[in-house]
Amino acid sequence: MRKHEETAGRVTRRGWTVATLVVASSILLSGCAGNGSASSGWLPQGANGGEVTGSTGRITSLWVGTWIAALAVGMIVWGLTIWVMVAYRRKKHDTGLPPQLRYNVPIEMLYTIVPVFMVAVLFYYTARDDAVLMDNSATPDVTVNVVAKQWSWDFNYVDANTFESGIQTELDPNTGEPLNAMPVLYLPEGKRVQFVLNARDVIHSFWVPAFLRKLDMIPGKTNRFQVVPTQQGEFQGKCAELCGAYHSQMLFKVKVVSPAEFDAQMTKLRALGQTGQLSTALNREPVLPQDQKLIPSSTGSK
Repeated sequence: MRKHEETAGRVTRRGWTVATLVVASSILLSGCAGNGSASSGWLPQGANGGEVTGSTGRITSLWVGTWIAALAVGMIVWGLTIWVMVAYRRKKHDTGLPPQLRYNVPIEMLYTIVPVFMVAVLFYYTARDDAVLMDNSATPDVTVNVVAKQWSWDFNYVDANTFESGIQTELDPNTGEPLNAMPVLYLPEGKRVQFVLNARDVIHSFWVPAFLRKLDMIPGKTNRFQVVPTQQGEFQGKCAELCGAYHSQMLFKVKVVSPAEFDAQMTKLRALGQTGQLSTALNREPVLPQDQKLIPSSTGSK
């Protein structure tokens, strides 16, 4: 009897140890989510904790609301589970087996209808927000044709008829820092920007974590979405789709600047001779503007 109690004690202590490790790991991992906070569901935020674009607030609300609902349901399920374990535990004077039931219609209806209702509510709010986030009917102030390639990025500023071409970013094996300058995408603060996304070789994905938005880039297909940057600063961008050996090095920077500084950057690109638009043709190497027909300015407004 004593041996059984000692074994049960060890199992209980082991269970508490595992639970403590799980909780500690969750806390540590949540700290890796950037500079987010509890109010934002630990999603990435801007330098001042505010919204980086006009749509991040909507995304954060959906995210936090979903987790609140999930935790509420989890607490109910855990509570009922613990209550059943305590209320219906086997007593010392119990003999034989408890009454065996083949089914219970009310309970079966409960655990069928409630999950369907929960999924329907979640689907409604997700579809509502997705329709707003993917709406491209508004006329953009700036159109940027983003072209993904193994393993870097080209940015065609359609309205300014300029471009920025990136090369594969190699990392220093000793420090982990980039050896080559990452391509920089300039965006004007407070202006509606439409991204026109194309891939030159394989499937990629355009992702700026601080924007809380990403969209796949599929060869032969053009995807679009719009944002309004509301906070100046420098943000990290990357490919979010495994695209080959150097996928982890497919990085770029986003600089949200004032409209005047954005115009100055476009003037600088013209002075460097980076005028015209790089091709989106299915080719691993970009075709220079002088060798192909330029992308018309109306491309991004359709």
